[in-house]
Amino acid sequence: MGKNTMRLLCTSLSLTMICWLAEGTLSKTDAKKGATKKLEEKTLRSDKNVQDRGLVVVDPKAKDIILEHRSYCSKKMKERHFSGDVLGYITPWNSHGYDIAKIFGNKFTLISPVWLQVKRRGKEMFQFTGLHDADKGWMKDVRKNSKNIKIVPRILFDGWTYQDFESVFGSEDEIEELSKNMVLLAKNENFDGFVVEVWSQLGNQKQTELIHLLIHLSEALREAQLKLILVIPPAVAAGTNLPGMFTKKEFDQLASAIDSFSLMTYDYSTPQRPGPNSPLPWVRACVQVLDPDSKWRNKILLGLNFYGMDYSALGASGEPILGSRYIETLKEHKPKIVWDEQIAEHYFEYKKNKGGKHAVFYPTLKSIQLRLELAKELGTGISIWELGQGLDYFYDLL
Repeated sequence: MGKNTMRLLCTSLSLTMICWLAEGTLSKTDAKKGATKKLEEKTLRSDKNVQDRGLVVVDPKAKDIILEHRSYCSKKMKERHFSGDVLGYITPWNSHGYDIAKIFGNKFTLISPVWLQVKRRGKEMFQFTGLHDADKGWMKDVRKNSKNIKIVPRILFDGWTYQDFESVFGSEDEIEELSKNMVLLAKNENFDGFVVEVWSQLGNQKQTELIHLLIHLSEALREAQLKLILVIPPAVAAGTNLPGMFTKKEFDQLASAIDSFSLMTYDYSTPQRPGPNSPLPWVRACVQVLDPDSKWRNKILLGLNFYGMDYSALGASGEPILGSRYIETLKEHKPKIVWDEQIAEHYFEYKKNKGGKHAVFYPTLKSIQLRLELAKELGTGISIWELGQGLDYFYDLL
């Protein structure tokens, strides 16, 4: 993808993002809508999936989302519609994700509970924390329901100073010790490997040394039949036409060694620059820039957000919105849900009492379906952040 194409992509997306703030006001009836009757929610499962129920549309009604969002298809819970790898993240603070992994386990190939940290305590001394969150009973249940699933907890390099990294990079003994300790941890705890999140910690510094460490870690884990998935930032920096912190150069050096790359194609917008979570043209560009020749596409796990953002026009503020609050906001304000064809996302506006105008960007069945179709077209897998944040009927699509 050339620089001109990237520039056009970013210019058009920037215009899209600021449009909702510049457009007209809400209708006078919006303030009154909250007083109308309470909307229903189905709690029973359905015999049909969301496609057969006619719910994957560009013009969904708030009342239909409220009514249907809990009602997933019980007959096809174990069927997969997406053939690539599917990684689902789970966080202890959104416990519904643990249930999702058990109910829909067959739709995932990888599950990553966000449990672990590694700390450096001195020369060749490493400590793993977070094991109190590791739930052996849940792991057993997930594996019982889905025989081929791999449980790969995320691990953070917590509290590491620049000096810690330098010391490890400069010593093969330190690298060897860290690798050995990670293999032992996985074996002792019955993990299938790890998702490693470390790349963004050093900015753009010490990349050669970090690549050397990651290759060594990956080789040690692979020798023990364990997986290493690396979290990587987007290859095109959000809101710019500039390369991100992880580019084709780094990808080419690591692609043969790392099992999969969890690509963070979300968080495109910010409260200072409000707009979509994950514009479709940008997602496509991030994959094509990393691997233009489609050599390692099956190792790229294109990131899907199952959370949204609620932006306020006052004071350039915004906060994440999860499924439960999204449904409550739909019930309270009964907004008109708008489809943006270019970014392939829905959003809606509402007004808080004395709180000014808000815009909410949250995934829908249609926006998720189009990203799954893009992943199929590009030949990638997907990674979902995270399973406790979405709506239950989303999983009919996987």
